Amino acid sequence: MRLKPGRPDLRDYTARFDVPAAREGAGVTVTWLGVTTILVQDGESSLLTDGFFSRPPLAAVGLGRIAPASDRIEACLARAGVRALDAVIPVHTHFDHVMDSPAVAERTGAVLVGGGSAANVGRGAGLPEDRIVLATAGAVMTFGNYEVTLVESGHCPPDRYPGEITGPVVAPVRASAYRCGEAWSTLVHHRPTGKRLIVQGSAGFVPGALAGHRAEVVYLGVGQLGLRPERYITEYWNETVRAVGARRVVLIHWDDFFRPLSLPLRALPYAGDDLDVSMRVLGELADRDGTALHMPSLWERADPWR
Repeated sequence: MRLKPGRPDLRDYTARFDVPAAREGAGVTVTWLGVTTILVQDGESSLLTDGFFSRPPLAAVGLGRIAPASDRIEACLARAGVRALDAVIPVHTHFDHVMDSPAVAERTGAVLVGGGSAANVGRGAGLPEDRIVLATAGAVMTFGNYEVTLVESGHCPPDRYPGEITGPVVAPVRASAYRCGEAWSTLVHHRPTGKRLIVQGSAGFVPGALAGHRAEVVYLGVGQLGLRPERYITEYWNETVRAVGARRVVLIHWDDFFRPLSLPLRALPYAGDDLDVSMRVLGELADRDGTALHMPSLWERADPWR
């Protein structure tokens, strides 16, 4: 944490909020719902990463106990038009990713997909075993019209709550109960169209882990990235975006997740991240590689393959 006051001004990046909108008959679309909650749908089947909508305030996270907020979850699912999902896939198991995942899975008929830590969050929330899919790193899983592969990744340093979740998490609990667990690069292949994307939930990586994988689009997590040295940011880009040959990158996990989605979005404060640094360095890397770099608009169905 730094003592630099204030936070980045999103108006400085207005021109970046230009992910191509989905047109009629797009086939498969992507909708950003804050942090690293990504809805992928094609009219027949749908996937969701994380499904984090409760967004408890900082005071509750730091000093109290937190639990899913049913009213916020239901309101956000309704706003996004989500009634049914094939799978809910947390990118790792910190509270700002997994806390609401079992509740979203329960409401939408989805299975909860992840490692042992995610499974224990599901069990603590009362999700039955037949609604929990224990993933193996690198294995291809099929959900509706999608093939999903979870590739071992890492959390951007520092990881304030490292380690695995070894037993059921029964909310309300302290935020520290949601340890990081398994961190994934989530590869999604839409079989009918052949389109591929990656959701890189945290700005961490395992060197070489994505070698041999391909995706046209990366939804790239940048939380805490602006506090890392420029050398790290460059390596992160190379191990994710360049590794898979992506031609379009959409930046996620820059929004202040202690603020409800009913209020206008704002960037994380400088004390916890520096989006200005991330935008400068990533912009230079994108220009170098000829890669389109965007920021997503909340609730809007996009076609990032256009």
